Amino acid sequence: MSLTEDQRQRLLALARQSISHGLQTGRPLTVELSDYPGELSAHRATFVTLERAGQLRGCIGMLEARRPLAEDVAENAFAAAFRDPRFPPLRDSELAGLDLHISVLAPAEPLPVASEADLLQQLRPGVDGLILQEGGRRATFLPAVWDDLPEPARFLNHLKQKAGLPAAYWSDSLRFFRYTTESFG
Repeated sequence: MSLTEDQRQRLLALARQSISHGLQTGRPLTVELSDYPGELSAHRATFVTLERAGQLRGCIGMLEARRPLAEDVAENAFAAAFRDPRFPPLRDSELAGLDLHISVLAPAEPLPVASEADLLQQLRPGVDGLILQEGGRRATFLPAVWDDLPEPARFLNHLKQKAGLPAAYWSDSLRFFRYTTESFG
C-alpha cells in the first residue's frame, strides 16, 4: 500500500492532534473511523517517532496490524509522547519544536538463516527493518536505524543489545523477521 501525500499529511496531523489532546486530557484522541477513507481505516501496524532538535524524544509502535491505520497512528503518537519508558512524559513547552515521523509497516516475513554470517549477507541496509526473537526476548530496529548504523554487523550487534543480549551472542534458537516501511514526516 502506498499512501498519497494528502493521506500522509492527514496522518501526521492526526498524530499531532492526538499528542495535543493528550497534553490536555491525559488520553489519546478518539478516532472516528467514518472520517477516514478506506486506506486509512485498513488494519496496519505503525511506529510513531518523535524528535526534538534532531534527537530522539520517543518512539512507540506495533509490529503486527491489530487496529485501523488512523487509530494506530493516534494511539502510537500518544504513547510515544507520554509512555516511552526511556523519556519523561512530553511537556506542553516541547510540542512546538516536535518533529513527527510515521512508519507504516509491511507484514514481517520470517528470515531463515543458518549462521550470523548468513544473516549479515541477507540483510538489505537502508531497506530492511529487523525483528530479533530469542525465547521471551524481542527487539526491532526500523529501517531508519540504518542511517545511524549503516554496517550490518553493527546494526545486528546493537539490536542484540536492545534485546538484552550480548553483542557477540549467537544461538541456533535466534529467530529473525524482516519488514519494510513506508516512512514519512
